[in-house]
This record gives sequence, structure tokens and C-alpha cells, in this order.
Amino acid sequence: MAEITNTRVDWYRTPLDKSVLANLNKRSDFKGFLQSLGHLGLLTLTGGAAIYGVGQWPFGPGRWPWYVVLAILFLHGTMFAFMINAVHELVHGAVFKTKFWNEFFVRVFGFLGWIGFEMFYTSHKRHHQYTLHAPDDLEVTLPIKVLTKHFFQWGFLNPLGIRFVVQNTWRVAHGRFQGEWEQFLFPESEPERRKRVMNWAWFILAGHATIIIVSLCFKLWMVPVVTSFAPFYGSWLFFLCNNTQHIGLQDDVPDFRLCCRTFTVNPFVQFLYWHMNYHIEHHMYAAVPCYNLGKLHRAIKHDLPPCPSGIAACWQEIAAIQRKQVEDPTFKHVAAVPSHEDPDIGHEAHSMGYEALA
Repeated sequence: MAEITNTRVDWYRTPLDKSVLANLNKRSDFKGFLQSLGHLGLLTLTGGAAIYGVGQWPFGPGRWPWYVVLAILFLHGTMFAFMINAVHELVHGAVFKTKFWNEFFVRVFGFLGWIGFEMFYTSHKRHHQYTLHAPDDLEVTLPIKVLTKHFFQWGFLNPLGIRFVVQNTWRVAHGRFQGEWEQFLFPESEPERRKRVMNWAWFILAGHATIIIVSLCFKLWMVPVVTSFAPFYGSWLFFLCNNTQHIGLQDDVPDFRLCCRTFTVNPFVQFLYWHMNYHIEHHMYAAVPCYNLGKLHRAIKHDLPPCPSGIAACWQEIAAIQRKQVEDPTFKHVAAVPSHEDPDIGHEAHSMGYEALA
């Protein structure tokens, strides 16, 4: 592996009027609560319905047939799978205007999803600075190959995911930072930063162990099913959304339009996905809150590659790219982008959209 260089990337960004960008960058506690509490509220409804359906205290005997409860659990897991997207947006510090609420909800979603948010924050900040420029960005590296079998292995019931996540959280809690990327992000020379990550891992382990033990003591086995184990079933929609972001595109290019993918999707899925279908826009102007990315898309659409409409169209494009990569492993899709007479237009600094997390 080549040595990490920290070489600055001179990114192309579609020019925007300063007043337009300032308006897009505005954060709103109200919209932040709509997004965060809306997502959690849906999970409360489906989780509560599952508990009600099996008739656990205080609801008495089973209320609904097993197949109805199973369908509710599948819907619950489908929506629960997007926890990482919530954490992703909240570590940017741009969901809420009030810093406290960003920090509070990143911990709520991080705990529920078994996500080490500080480790993710540190890695993801570099991912934005050096997107697909290995070895400066090792969060995402190309080529990425997604097979149909992966969809069925991970998208419905993923018991191996439980083992992996618990073992990985246990490893981090004990301070065993592995691999070049983790060692670079959290060097031994910075024990305090390591300690914060370790403490959060211990909190996750202790918290979920408490949920499971207390629930079983009171014969409320459905409670851990809809909380601690919810990230490990029903991930099919998350799989289809999240894997679109960079797969098949170019690396080592200073243009987010060539290394990120945007697609449109219906409003409900976009809400669950925390608007990350607008992935070019998010990388290009990372300080823009997720709920304003649609407006940003409309403002710069004239300067973007053709945008697939819907998940199916997006995966048709990806499948075609992967077939070409089977024939030619060096193939990378070059998105069709508008040309400019001035090659330097749009090369300008911007706010990363991150705030320090306590």
C-alpha cells in the first residue's frame, strides 16, 4: 500500500451564487426534528406494532397471526437499516441548527445501529477531502463488485452480521485498532482519541446487553428483536440505495460528477435514505443539510451527468458497467458531463460541513 500523502485535491464544483449557496446552507432545528423524529417515529410505530401483535405485556395474548407480525418486522427492519445514513448526516453537523441536537441524535442513532460514530466521523471527513483518491481515502476504494448473491445474503436475514458487528465492537472496546486505515486515523500517539472511541464501543455493548437481559427477564423477547437485532434483517432497500454511491465510477479524478452517482427516487425512500440519493450534490457542497439537497440538485442539474430515475434504472446502469468490468477489469464508467470553455471554473474552496463532536 502506498504511503498516505495528504495531497490536496483541487475539486471541481459547479459555481453557485453566494446568496443561493448561503440559503441552501441554512440549517433548521424544525426540519432536523422532522427528519430525525420522523424516522424514529416510524420505527416506534412498527416496533410497537410487532410487540402488540405477539401480545407481550401490557397487551395480553397474541393479537395477530404470525405472518402479519413477520410482515411488520420486515417493514421495521427495512426502515431500521438506514441508521448509518442518519449517523452519516449527523456527523456532518448540518442536520440541526443547534449543535446540541446534532450531538444528541448522532448518539441515539449510533447506539441503535451499533455504529461507532466518532470512528466513522474521522474516516468520513477524509473520504470527503480525498474521495476515491487512495491511499488518502481508504473508506471507499474501487473497484467495488456487488453480486446478486450479496443481495440475498445481506438484504433479508443476516445472522453473520450479528457476529461480525459484536466481535468488531468488542475489538474496538478493547483498544485493538487494526489495519492501516484505523492505525492512521487513531495512532497510538493519541491515546485520548482512542479512548473516546473505546468508551463508546463499551457503551454500545453494555447498552444492548442490558436491553437483551432485562427484556428476557420480563419475557419481552420481542423488544430486543425490534431494537438490538433490528439492524440484521430487512436491509434489502438499504442495500439497493447505499451501494449506488460510487460503484463502477472513476477514482483519482478531481470531479465529484465522475466519482459519485445521483439518482432520483420517490419521496418516502428518499426520506428513509436521508436524501443521499443526491450523492454528487452532497460531496460537491457537503455543508448543505440533507433536506436541502433536492433544491441544490435543481440549482446545478444543468451541470450534472444524466440522472437515473428510480432505483431500477440506477441498477440497470450499474449492471451494464459491471458486465463490462467482467470483460475488462480495468474498465471505469466515464459519466457524460457538460463541458466548459474555462477549465478552471468551479475550482473553489467550500466548508466541509463538519463540526467537532464532543
